[in-house]
Amino acid sequence: MKLIWSPETASKAYIETVKSCEKFKEFGVAELLSAMAAGWNAKLIVEAWTQGGPIATSIGLAVAARNTGGRHVCIVPDERSRLEYVSAMRNASSSSSPPPPPLPEIAVGEVEATMGGLVGVDFLVVDCKRRDFARVLRLAKASHKGAVFACKNAAWQRNVSGFRWQWALERGTRVVRSVFLPVGRGLDIAHIGSNSGTVALKKGPSRWIKHIDQKSGEEHVFRK
Repeated sequence: MKLIWSPETASKAYIETVKSCEKFKEFGVAELLSAMAAGWNAKLIVEAWTQGGPIATSIGLAVAARNTGGRHVCIVPDERSRLEYVSAMRNASSSSSPPPPPLPEIAVGEVEATMGGLVGVDFLVVDCKRRDFARVLRLAKASHKGAVFACKNAAWQRNVSGFRWQWALERGTRVVRSVFLPVGRGLDIAHIGSNSGTVALKKGPSRWIKHIDQKSGEEHVFRK
């Protein structure tokens, strides 16, 4: 099996997201990701939200899930982040027209626990501003038919740490193609191949991935 693109569903989700996110200034990120998730008919949409970050992408992904009849799950690290996320989504719901879809499922806790329970991810959105963004990518369990992984705010991370998909994903993951788009503060997108009858990436030597926190300036190094 493989991902099948539906331009009609993508267009519908894009238009709905534009209407729901008119007051937000996220430079088209929400609309693009919503159209992609809907167009690929994603049934399990997962996003790793950053506390204090924009909420427009969440609204777009919720719109996509409504159009595909799928699940939209947002993972947050703690209860404080959950409360902030719920408040932001409710505020957006009360002030937008038409009203966005209901709140997504919210998974609270460490990435190892939250991602461990999400098997068969079709569409994943990770904010590179999260300290643990590399762990989210590495622990993601893609659908057997393939998946699309997207990193927001990727321009800074790409330039500073030399981010590469092959280094960040679980060893053996097959990246069919990837593209960097100058949308918002950079979108890095990868199409992950299906695991049926495909050849995985060759295992190479371990590499080190460096991530510098933009707020604190702290440097975090991950071995892959």
